[in-house]
Amino acid sequence: METIIGRDVEKNILSTLLKSGEPELLAVYGRRRVGKTFLIRNFFENQLAFEISGIHHASIHQQLENFSTALSKKTGFGLAKPRGWMEAFGMLIQHLTPLVKRKRKVIFFDEFPWLSSPRSGFMQAFENFWNTWASVQKNLVVVICGSAASWMIEKVVNNRGGLHNRVTRKIRLLPFTIGEMELFLKARKINLDRYQLLQLYMGMGGIPQYLKAIEKGESAVQAIDKICFSKDGLLQKEFKELFYSLFDDANYHLAIIRALSKKGKGLSRNEIIEVCKLSSGGGITQLLEELIESGFITAYIPFGKNAKDIIYKLTDEYCLFYLKFIENCRSTGPGTWIKLSTGNSWKSWSGLAFENIGIKHILQIKKTLGIEGVYTETSIWQTKTLGEERGAQIDLVIDRQDQCIHICELKFSIHPFEITKKYADELREKLSIFQQATQTKKTLFLTMLTTNGIKNRDSYTGLLQHEITMDAFFKA
Repeated sequence: METIIGRDVEKNILSTLLKSGEPELLAVYGRRRVGKTFLIRNFFENQLAFEISGIHHASIHQQLENFSTALSKKTGFGLAKPRGWMEAFGMLIQHLTPLVKRKRKVIFFDEFPWLSSPRSGFMQAFENFWNTWASVQKNLVVVICGSAASWMIEKVVNNRGGLHNRVTRKIRLLPFTIGEMELFLKARKINLDRYQLLQLYMGMGGIPQYLKAIEKGESAVQAIDKICFSKDGLLQKEFKELFYSLFDDANYHLAIIRALSKKGKGLSRNEIIEVCKLSSGGGITQLLEELIESGFITAYIPFGKNAKDIIYKLTDEYCLFYLKFIENCRSTGPGTWIKLSTGNSWKSWSGLAFENIGIKHILQIKKTLGIEGVYTETSIWQTKTLGEERGAQIDLVIDRQDQCIHICELKFSIHPFEITKKYADELREKLSIFQQATQTKKTLFLTMLTTNGIKNRDSYTGLLQHEITMDAFFKA
């Protein structure tokens, strides 16, 4: 079994399933190449009694042929193709019955949505399989897995038919944190300093399959150059393939992604409808939920607002990087990124990318601040209600239940960040505007999060309450 890097929460869930002594139905979902199949295959390597992976856009006949091949492999006998899915599951029951009498066994349906082709009867047959047989087998764990998160949630997790309330556990597998990425690359004998790792994360996020393309001896700039800008680079044409593999009609999803990529601070629901020329019906709600569940966008309630004021931000690192630098790049080949990474576009964009990474690593930031045991609510904030000349925005607000609020500024730079007198005055003004606009009585802690620390912190000890560096992101 290959070592599973990180994924501690998920491994605890899988371990619990093995020990429960009850029939279990586990639903696993997450975007493609995030490591779902690797996790299940490697964790359950010694218990897998059957495994099948659906074929994208295949006919029922092709899927059933695929089933008979997979079952033949496990039984050691050449089996005829079943005439339908009811017969297929009958064959599976015959294979599993003697096995589950002796030991706990796992069966794994990968790319489950692809198995359920239109009018194939697959879902009805699977529901019957679970309800009439599998659900009473105390030694059986059934794992169903899919990249189409929206389909998995609608058809499985929130199923209103034969699988209603049948799922016993679920795992939404997200990309690696930056700390898990560091461990993953070290396990592959790739040793880079944390500033280099941060640059890699900004460009491709924590998708294991993307990270596998990084080779020993490459700098972050060289790796991005090769993976994103070479003719056959893994991420050169990944963008559209990614969305069309997840959503049957991805055009609207892509329109929202493109609109959000142009607004670093995010858009409201009504603004998305206007920019993308969408209707205001339930369709937009489903589109946004699908993008959230698939991990591409994040919804935030601004500080002091309620659910109707939600702001949606594009927070997927690869999508942001692709739309800014790869899609319309006039040149490709060796040296492309080495040139682009020294330009003004990169310098301005990197600040936004750093903010997004900070927002994704709130748990690690809280640990560094020593407040992991304190209930908090995280948001962003901006206002112009006090007049145009006194408008302000705050990258990250951590509102604590113990009557304190962290006003966080995130700054990306290769060298230790220097607070100038002008910037210090801007920070004081920002705190004043926030306090007046929100009428909060809580204590405000100005917190600076930088890549490599602050050059002249001692000059502003009365202003700055907390200083943390990018090392905070790497905490377990």
